[in-house]
Amino acid sequence: MSTAEIQPKIAPGGPRHVAIIMDGNGRWATQRGRPRLFGHHAGAKRVREIVEACPDVGVEYLTIFAFSTENWKRTQVEVAGLMSLFRRYISKEMRSLSEYGARVRFIGDRDKLDDKLIKLMGELEAHTAHNTRINLTIALNYGGRDEVARATHRLAQDVASGKLDPDSVDEETLPRYLDTHVLPDPDLVIRTSGEARISNFLLWQSAYAEYEFIDTLWPDFTREEFARLCAAYGGRDRRFGAVKT
Repeated sequence: MSTAEIQPKIAPGGPRHVAIIMDGNGRWATQRGRPRLFGHHAGAKRVREIVEACPDVGVEYLTIFAFSTENWKRTQVEVAGLMSLFRRYISKEMRSLSEYGARVRFIGDRDKLDDKLIKLMGELEAHTAHNTRINLTIALNYGGRDEVARATHRLAQDVASGKLDPDSVDEETLPRYLDTHVLPDPDLVIRTSGEARISNFLLWQSAYAEYEFIDTLWPDFTREEFARLCAAYGGRDRRFGAVKT
């Protein structure tokens, strides 16, 4: 990644936090007569371009959906290939992400991941903890329902131990137990590849997010299209349930 300073071209009223469901890697590869893992490698390269585009359009937080709790249902070959890709990506990009000024966090249940990958994830988080240019969150073995279930379990433990008064529990309480407790809620959620579903991604956090479902397959998603979607967000009328007078 380039270390050159970027002069922001911030869209008025643009999103502060963008979350992306990166879909279409497999179809992109199939269209080219290549194995699905070829598409995943192409998709991983696309991440760098979008991370670099964020400061240009005023995006401070980028959250990407890399691997869901449901993706374990894929073939053993594809899952093993993805895990290998994640390990190589972290090892390869650790230095460049740090030099670029990206702070990296991971969300999701790490218990099912292999020890080497967990170690690399922790190293990347520690290595970039001081950075402030862009906050990159990678959802790995993540599912919205699983996250809420884990958060509820921790909340219940605090109630049972007397650390938390059950009468004080309200809709502001649970977010403090979510994986994303240090992040603002997403303003804009983008899903690539033409599918119009949210696939168990950031269910609680996206209650009032704006959505964009686009036909572009993830490996073809460019920084120009990203900038266009962020600019379009600035023109939306966001009332959060209220009525403007």
